[in-house]
Order: sequence, then structure tokens, then C-alpha cells
Amino acid sequence: MTRLRSITLRQFVMIAFGAVAFFLLPWTAFLSLSLSSRHAATHWDLAWTGFDIGLAVLFGATAVAAYKRSPWVGAFAASLGTLLLVDAWFDIVLESHSDERRYAILLAFGVELPAAAICFWIAGRTESFLAWRLRRPLELPPTGEGAAEGDLVGVLEVAPDGEAARKPGDPDTAA
Repeated sequence: MTRLRSITLRQFVMIAFGAVAFFLLPWTAFLSLSLSSRHAATHWDLAWTGFDIGLAVLFGATAVAAYKRSPWVGAFAASLGTLLLVDAWFDIVLESHSDERRYAILLAFGVELPAAAICFWIAGRTESFLAWRLRRPLELPPTGEGAAEGDLVGVLEVAPDGEAARKPGDPDTAA
């Protein structure tokens, strides 16, 4: 009996996501030919309100992650940039009056697209920093010395008795 070879996550993503991208092309062509150009939505206000709440949450999450120096700042910024692109696209495409469309275009090119570009720049910088940090060897302090202020080791210190870890620079105490 032959054993199925397990695939890596990278291989799975390449195959599955590539297949979805490939099959979305004919589906998109079908939709463009079959859908009506007009559609009335019952919960139009709810859809846009929910979308803007999502934008607000991602702006806030990105700000908090940056404040906390969290590695999540890149993921939040990339997600926010994507939502800003989607917001610009739908604002322009779904406006039916010429004055509203002009305003949507100005808002997209003056605010949403530049903000998305900044978000993608933040995400790229964060990704580069994390990749650099992972390649760099972890610098441990000599035995018996505490971690330097702000050192990664200091963040990860956990006291064996479950108490809060000592602060960097506190003298070692015999147990």
C-alpha cells in the first residue's frame, strides 16, 4: 500500500489558492455577463455602516499594535490598506450621480488610496523588520545577569514560583 505524501502549508497554499484564482476568472466573466447593472439592496445603510465600523476597528487595532510594538501591526496595517482600497473602489463604482462620483474620486485619490499606500508601507516595513530580527541570533546575557532593559529575553522571563518576573537590573536573590 502506498502512503500519501503529506504536503507543506506552502504547497497547500500554492495549489489551493492558485486553483481558486484560476476558477474565479470564468466565474467573474459569467457574473459580468449575467448580472443586472441595477440592484436595490434592502440593508444598504447597514452594509456601509458595518464596513466603516470595520475600518475604525482596524485603524484602532493598528494604532494600539504600534503603541505596544506588537508584531501584529503589519497584519493590521495590511488588512486596513486592503479595506481602504475596497472602500475607494465601491465608493466610486456605486455612486450614481455625477456630483457624488466626483466627490468619491476626490476622496479616493486624496485620502483613501494614499492612506492605503501608507498602510502597505507599514506592513512591508514590519515584515522586513521581523524577518531581520528572526535571522539575527538571540543575544543572551551572561549567566547570573538579568536581561538588558527592553531585551526580548526580559519580556519572556517568567519566575518559577508564578510571581511576576523581576525587573531588569534587580539583584539576584538566592532562593
